[in-house]
Amino acid sequence: MVPIVPILSTGSLVEMGTSMSNSKNSFAIIWQTMKVLLLKDPKDKDSGPDPYIKELGLYGLEATLIPVLSFEFVSLESLFEKLSHPESYGGLVFTSPRALEAIKICLKENSKSEVEEIGLSPQGEKTGNAEKLAEYICSREKPNSSCLLFPCGALKREVLPTALKEKGIPLESLTVYQTTQHTNLQESLSSYFSQQGIPASVVFFSPSGVKFCLQHIQKLSGDFINHVKFAAIGPTTAEAMEAAGIPVSCTAESPTPQDLAAGIQKALRLQNCILSKNTAHISG
Repeated sequence: MVPIVPILSTGSLVEMGTSMSNSKNSFAIIWQTMKVLLLKDPKDKDSGPDPYIKELGLYGLEATLIPVLSFEFVSLESLFEKLSHPESYGGLVFTSPRALEAIKICLKENSKSEVEEIGLSPQGEKTGNAEKLAEYICSREKPNSSCLLFPCGALKREVLPTALKEKGIPLESLTVYQTTQHTNLQESLSSYFSQQGIPASVVFFSPSGVKFCLQHIQKLSGDFINHVKFAAIGPTTAEAMEAAGIPVSCTAESPTPQDLAAGIQKALRLQNCILSKNTAHISG
């Protein structure tokens, strides 16, 4: 069964026809397929449909992506120098796709040849967040072992470096990209809200997304913002949302399309039950 929810717009939520006092049946609600706004970059077009849109579609949810962040790569010469001496490091640590992209760009520019894949064999990819990744690394690495190289963003948290330092596992951090607001963010958000109305759910994928988007979403949603279910891709993003005063309706158990879609569907199903009960009470 396809979930349904009232269309939320800057106009009236439920008023149609005559006033409710004139007739029990004059109070109506317009229903539509639930819309979900994903505040993230689209997946590379060459790799097929975005998995989040695809997974949410299986629940009858109509998802739209809006890019939030722009990235500038830095220190690539220094990165290449370090990669040129692999004997100095026991491994590489990645916590974002951008760090891996920085390595690909770095190798491509310096080798003067096309590098599609760099042939790394990932471990601990299912840990899901910095805390669990730190636990995984500490379970495998011995104190005072070879240093691990950590290409990261300028806004990285200190959870991973701190946890490894406490266990005596050497880690060398190198900032390889900086994060800024996407140049078209405000225009894209305004266009979405004007054309599709207020979504049933908004999903944040990073603390930076909260920082750059929240004010615009609050302004565009107006008084109807309390009807929106806000979701987080993980605990770090959820913490940023709570700190900004956003009620977190669900946090994905792991940062995957499957867990996110299941969490949103559960949150919206609960909202549907409440709306149905309220409508039945008013009609009766």
